[in-house]
Amino acid sequence: MTEETCDVLVLGSGAAGLVCAATAALAGLRVIVAEKTEFLGGTTALSEGMIWVPGSHHAVAAGIVDPPEAAMAYVRAVAGKCHDPERTRAYLTRGPEMLRYLEMETAVRYSLSRYSPDYYSGAEGATVGKRALNPAVFDARRLGPLFSLIRPPLDSTLVLGGMTITGHDLGDFFRIGRSARSTWHVARMVARYAWDRAGGATRGLRIGNGAGVIGALLLTLQDKGARVWRNAGAVALLQDGVRVAGATLMRDGVPVQVRAARGVLLACGGAPGDDAFRARHYAHVAAGKPHVSLAPATNTGDGLRLAQALGARLDTSLSQPAAWSPASLVPQPDGSLSPFPHYIDRAKPGIIAVDQRGQRFVNEACPYQEFVPAMVAAGMADPAVSCWLIADHPAQRRYGLGAAPPWPGRLASVQRSGYLISARTLAELAGKLGLDAGALQATVARFNASAVRGADPEFGRGTTPYDRAYGDAAHGPNPCLGPLDTGPFHAVKLHPGDIGTFHGLAADAEARVLRDDGPIPGLYVAGNDMVSLFG
Repeated sequence: MTEETCDVLVLGSGAAGLVCAATAALAGLRVIVAEKTEFLGGTTALSEGMIWVPGSHHAVAAGIVDPPEAAMAYVRAVAGKCHDPERTRAYLTRGPEMLRYLEMETAVRYSLSRYSPDYYSGAEGATVGKRALNPAVFDARRLGPLFSLIRPPLDSTLVLGGMTITGHDLGDFFRIGRSARSTWHVARMVARYAWDRAGGATRGLRIGNGAGVIGALLLTLQDKGARVWRNAGAVALLQDGVRVAGATLMRDGVPVQVRAARGVLLACGGAPGDDAFRARHYAHVAAGKPHVSLAPATNTGDGLRLAQALGARLDTSLSQPAAWSPASLVPQPDGSLSPFPHYIDRAKPGIIAVDQRGQRFVNEACPYQEFVPAMVAAGMADPAVSCWLIADHPAQRRYGLGAAPPWPGRLASVQRSGYLISARTLAELAGKLGLDAGALQATVARFNASAVRGADPEFGRGTTPYDRAYGDAAHGPNPCLGPLDTGPFHAVKLHPGDIGTFHGLAADAEARVLRDDGPIPGLYVAGNDMVSLFG
């Protein structure tokens, strides 16, 4: 067995781990990042990369008044019985410092998302446009060969086979042909992408979202000489007495003992890929229902198990075990299925969700964290929990439906693959979906009668800032509501999914992993390995 030494050993290469690694490297410490897979970036590389930091310097510069006690009240209201005042205070105090430091010392850049609401609009202290921030686009040419090591996006979310788009870009795609500025922006993106591919790149080098954050952090680690190892999974933690002093890794199949003088950080991404964890903590999986995870399948709870072997406490007291997200499965040319997250389309006019009885069961525009439990409740008696997202033709052509693109994108390929089910009438669509035609027609008729007036007496869709933020601001009288009245009609099947786990290791305000009798010296935790602050 070979031996290596460092000051800080980071297990995992998502944003949580790389921020720690970059901070340590900038302080002059010797850093090793150990990633068990061939790709760097973890779940972050697949995500939108937004962060929630009340009181950021961006908000201050914009003249926003957001007292810390308001953010504290919001977290307290959301977390309920799980609220941890000390950890919350640490988060709200150090969050703005963290962001300012990163933007001063690294290539990470964020901007205030002025229209993003806090998810629970009715909670005390909730705001709109004050706390969420979007990552800037990053030019991957700055990374050189290191770029190829960042985890590729989900195939289902790529445009033209290799171009990633940000949330800001998406709005421009919706306005192609209706806005000269948007059309020009998209044309420039496509031209840049074509140039990158012509130069030999396997995908576009203009990367945004979480992948851009990972790229910016890796650039700093590269500049500071930190060692970043791939295919290096931890199999055990090392102790010097009671103190954690490193870990044993399997690096490319060879055992390596790494001694870490200052400590070890667990940032392995939680356990969304662990079948046993899901069977214990996800009610629908425990009942034998299928589940789709949008996180890397290799996030199998390594950090949790390593810590629990030393007596660490796994906190499972939260109201929900995971960050839920509805997902569809997109057939790929090689026969595989790629999951697609449904964050935005559900809130658009002319689109509804129905269960296997053809009935609406939820406010479709609600946060994804609420949508999935509603879907599970509606479908637990069915062989599999699922629902159908249905749009009329104008809505699909304007907003898209999952991976079925809006105009001018073509629908033929997603229809041939069976991903998008289309029919001339609602009755014909019901037959193709296995639904009762009368029930679906009655549901749509009832919805249309109120939607044309901008009302949803059944579920109140479009009445909260969160709903309206993901609707169509140009559509009235309600940005989230419009009738489904023009065929052909289209449908995509949704399944319960997640983007990571919330249950995690108990920790204190200094991110130290806790046993029942107190902190484990030398062992720290961040990201989805740590129990969620929000309960």
